[in-house]
Formats: sequence, structure tokens, C-alpha cells
Amino acid sequence: MKVTLRQRKKGKKISLYLDYYSKGKRQYEYLQLYLMAEPERGSLTRQQKDDNKKILQLAESIRAKRHLEIHNSIYDFQDSEKLKGNFLLYFDTLTELRKDSKGNYGNWDSVGKHLRKYCPNDITFNRVNKDWVQGFRDYLDKEACLKGGKPLSQNSKYSYFNKLRAALKQAVRDGIMKYNPSEQVKSFKQGEPQREYLSLEELQAITKVDCDFKPLKTAFLFSCLTGLRWSDINKLVWSEVQFSEHLGNHIRFRQKKTKGAETQPISQQARDMLGEEKDPDERVFVGLKYSAWHNVKLLQWVMKAGITKNITFHCARHTYATLQLSLGTDIYTVSKLLGHRELKTTQIYAKVIDAKKIEAADKIILDL
Repeated sequence: MKVTLRQRKKGKKISLYLDYYSKGKRQYEYLQLYLMAEPERGSLTRQQKDDNKKILQLAESIRAKRHLEIHNSIYDFQDSEKLKGNFLLYFDTLTELRKDSKGNYGNWDSVGKHLRKYCPNDITFNRVNKDWVQGFRDYLDKEACLKGGKPLSQNSKYSYFNKLRAALKQAVRDGIMKYNPSEQVKSFKQGEPQREYLSLEELQAITKVDCDFKPLKTAFLFSCLTGLRWSDINKLVWSEVQFSEHLGNHIRFRQKKTKGAETQPISQQARDMLGEEKDPDERVFVGLKYSAWHNVKLLQWVMKAGITKNITFHCARHTYATLQLSLGTDIYTVSKLLGHRELKTTQIYAKVIDAKKIEAADKIILDL
């Protein structure tokens, strides 16, 4: 097992912790030792530098002691020392591990901020119990709000509380806690998300009008025809666009969100939309970015076609799923095409189709 001394900056201080790595698994021990960070202007005083040096020497001696104890089979991760670690700093560490996934990282980062509003002072693992978890749930339900003062949505409460549950579950896996206290607290129910999408007629309409940024139009329509997420379309390279006698045109890629390897069949029309094949490592959609400017151009393009819906790029994926189901593709196949891990995720689109059926049935009224 490798034991590494690491640092994490938090405000004006730098927290020191040990990183235990063995056979692909990581565990952490927070030492409750802090260095003074360099100020934005000026530099540390001689005394502060000397203090930092002494603290670093102490932390290094603890690291060496742990290394020796582990190799002599003395140190047990289930002992009380680990329970004295700082849970909020541990949560920050788990958040940093998700930095490659912008959306997921943002959610974890938001939960970390709410945890500090709920618990301004640091809290050790041995004080994280059922009552503390219940208190955080109540905080999310009754006190937590957005920057503008608006309460959290039902789905935000559901998502944020589940991030805490995941962190505590990981702490059990890491040998820090013996059980997960969140299992004794009732979670939030997930709210019904609003899935905006384009009808087939609306999709036909936007193909006939120009977009100020042509690559954006092509990428959006390609997503409508394939169901690919923005993140996967944005990073798509020509080596991933393939053809075989068995599968025809298809894309072989790894989903950025789930990390799952996928082979996605695409129509001839979708392939023709991409144009002539270029160098294997070159991006298919050159110049495509996620920005406020691109979002505005997307809305302006859609409005040119007379559509007043609040359309974002992700609505293309919703459009693909809804049209596939409404045109008769079975839900299991649609689930696989979307790369969903669970069928219940795809069932949200099925509810949209059911609502459309009810609406259609109500259109026929006889004058009796």
C-alpha cells in the first residue's frame, strides 16, 4: 500500500491529508493540520513560513509512521483515528474526483456549499449520525434556496440529498465508517422533470430555415437523428464514425457521462449530414462550443421557424426519444439507443407519449 501526503487549499488555509492507495482503491485520513496559504498580495512572513515548515515535518512524520504501521500490520482503518477525520473535507475530495464531468461536478460542488451553510463548523465522521443527516434533509426541504431566494426544486432536493448518501456510502467502502446513517433517513421523491421536445412537424420546419452558426444547426439536427448528448457530439472525432457490412453506418464511442462504451447505429441521412470524412483525430463538429452566445443563436434559429418553445441543445435528445416512441419503436430498444442504464429513465418519455394519446383522443367530439 502506498501512503502519500497531499494538500488541499480551502480559503486561506491548506489542509493536509494522507492518501492511501492499494489495488485500485483509495482511502483518506485528514490530519487536522493546516498550512497558511500564500496571500493574493505579498507573501508569508518568516514566522509563517517557519510554522508551515514545522507542520509539514509533523505531517510527514505521521505519514512515515502510518506507512510503517501498515507494513507491520498494526494500523487498522476501522480504528477511532479515522472517525476523527473531517467529513466536509472528505466530501470536497470526492467532489474533486468528479471534475472531469462538468454537470456532475457542479451538483457535488453545490451540495458542498449547502453542507457548509447547514454546518458552518467542521464536523468529524463520528458526529455524522442519523440526526445530523435528518437535519440536513430538513434544511434542504425548508431552508435551502437558490441565489435569488427561490426554494430548491423537488428534483434538486432529491439530487442533493442523494449526493450526501453517496458520500456516506463511499466512506463505508473506504473503511472510515462502519455503517451509512443516511439509510435510516427517508429520501426525497423524485419530481417529474419537464421534457421539452420538438414534434416531427416542428423538426421539419427548423430544417428549412437558416441558423447564424451552421455547425450548431448541423449538430442539433444530428442529435435529433441519433439521440446523442451534447457532450458526446462535441467530442466526436472521425475515427468514431464507422461503417461495416453488418452494422451499416454507426458510431463507436464512450459516453462522457456514464463512461460506457457504445455502438450506436445511425441513419444514412445522419451520416450524409456529417459530410466528407477527415483525419481520424479531427473533431467532426469543428468550432462547436457551449456558451451563452451559442444558446442565443439556437433560440433565434428555432424562433425563425415560428417555434416559441424554450429549446436548448439537450431538447434534441428528448426529440429523438419522443419521436422514436411515437413512431412505434419499443421502449427497450429506445432505452438501448439512448444508452440508458435503467429502463425507468426511458419510461419518462413513455409518459409523454401517453399524454399525447389522451390529448388526441379528446380532439374527437361528436355533437350528440
